[in-house]
Amino acid sequence: MEDIEIARMYKKEDIRDIAKKVGLVESDLALYGVDKCKILKEVEGGSSKLILVTAISPTPLGEGKTTVSIGLADALRVIDKKSIAVLREPSMGPVFGIKGGATGGGYSQVVPMEDINLHFTGDFHAITSANNLLCSAIDNHIYFGNELDIQTVRFHRCLDCNDRALRDVILKSNKGDRNESFSITAASEIMALFCLSTSLDDLKRRLGNIIIGTNSKNEFIYAKSLGIEGSMVALLKDAFKPNLVQTLEGTPTIIHGGPFANIAHGCNSIVATKLGLGLADYVVTEAGFGADLGAEKFLDIKCRKAGLKPNVIVLVATIKAMKYHGGVSKDDVFLKNDDALKKGLENLDTHIDNLRQYGVDVIVCLNKFTTDTDDEINIVKEFCNDKGVDFSLSTAYVDGGKGAVDLAKKVVALCKKKSNFHVLYDDNLSIKEKIACVAKNIYHAGNIEYTDIALDKIKNIEEYGYGNYPVCIAKTQYSFSDDPKLVGAPKDFTVTVKDVEIFNGAEIITIYLGSIMTMPGLSKRPCYEKIDVIDNNIVGLS
Repeated sequence: MEDIEIARMYKKEDIRDIAKKVGLVESDLALYGVDKCKILKEVEGGSSKLILVTAISPTPLGEGKTTVSIGLADALRVIDKKSIAVLREPSMGPVFGIKGGATGGGYSQVVPMEDINLHFTGDFHAITSANNLLCSAIDNHIYFGNELDIQTVRFHRCLDCNDRALRDVILKSNKGDRNESFSITAASEIMALFCLSTSLDDLKRRLGNIIIGTNSKNEFIYAKSLGIEGSMVALLKDAFKPNLVQTLEGTPTIIHGGPFANIAHGCNSIVATKLGLGLADYVVTEAGFGADLGAEKFLDIKCRKAGLKPNVIVLVATIKAMKYHGGVSKDDVFLKNDDALKKGLENLDTHIDNLRQYGVDVIVCLNKFTTDTDDEINIVKEFCNDKGVDFSLSTAYVDGGKGAVDLAKKVVALCKKKSNFHVLYDDNLSIKEKIACVAKNIYHAGNIEYTDIALDKIKNIEEYGYGNYPVCIAKTQYSFSDDPKLVGAPKDFTVTVKDVEIFNGAEIITIYLGSIMTMPGLSKRPCYEKIDVIDNNIVGLS
């Protein structure tokens, strides 16, 4: 049975009843029909526990972070704990591209899955519109005399779809042609700062501080010089309110924001996470892609900015992924190969050691597939025992919340310990020192090379006094390195810093490694070929 068929089979509760489970009443909500709403109430938590779900380095087969996150939130309710899941909203680029939807799978899903994976409550459209309004304002200013002396435009358009043709376009005007590039909305600065803002006033401030270009003196020019930030925040006002939906088992779930973790910071909004902490005793959240990307950025960017202290980190792994990292092709990962599995454990091992550097307890969750054998599971379990890390097996995909009860109990036990969380590096380090800290301690690179363009931009950023921002490193998700083919747990490789951009509104410095691109392309056989509407029902969405 397809995920969409399972989701449709379940009878959803009225969203007002879901809201009551976390102490919200109808006046706290802005209803979007009967199965989703915006939360109007503002509340922050005190002693609530924050649980981060991340994963080993991803493979083309998928590891199931979202499935485990939802299953864990459901399982906490099964053992009578007041829980809530706080997740990112899917981008339509991957939905119609190679990945498909991102609302969990099997019997561990959030609903309405069709709406969440497609237009939902319009948040992505609002972010795209605000971004492109600023772009049109920049060009309009140049057209009518260019009083600000904009010589180089450093802010670009975005779109919520995969389209490689938009990576390099030419804009024509009576002022001359200009090379331009689009990013996917999930990789845009507006998305990044939207999720890092703490209030509408903070959002407006950040929008105004976006660097839109440089003048003939190579000085930065800001969006607020155009008087545009008020209109931008007007477009984002409703989108800034977090969305409430539910799991198949009726667990309240907040979904808000959706930055990619291989390019952007990969975390849902700060306002959503803090709201969750104010509504429940246990908050389950996730960070995109592998722990070297999403978790590192969650811990070094989001937690730093928001003052969050996670209590437990759940590290998701699969047998097939570890075989892949052990050198097996994706077509052969379901065949027995204990040698490859043991070699692939090096990837898991590296992620465990990386996460322990932050002072937070880690538990390994093996996301079980029906093809996994007892012998294979025992290999992973014994490895974790020898490593001194907690281990749990999740069958949430086929069993829902009851399939993650063991994980929930072990997470609750770990939450009773004091979190000794700390970030990896200090704000006052130089940009190159911060890059080196992540590259050597998380990626395990032996050398870092810089292009002249990157070095010039780093110098420029530090001269303007913005070098204290955290770094947001953009690289391939498939490897610790900047080479997607270098799987497993490579060591002492060289990474190349190709380019650097300051996202002054988001207050981060984005570092581009290798050949990473901000606009994905579609695969040869994209998911859109399977999606259709038959008898007024969407089919093929998973």
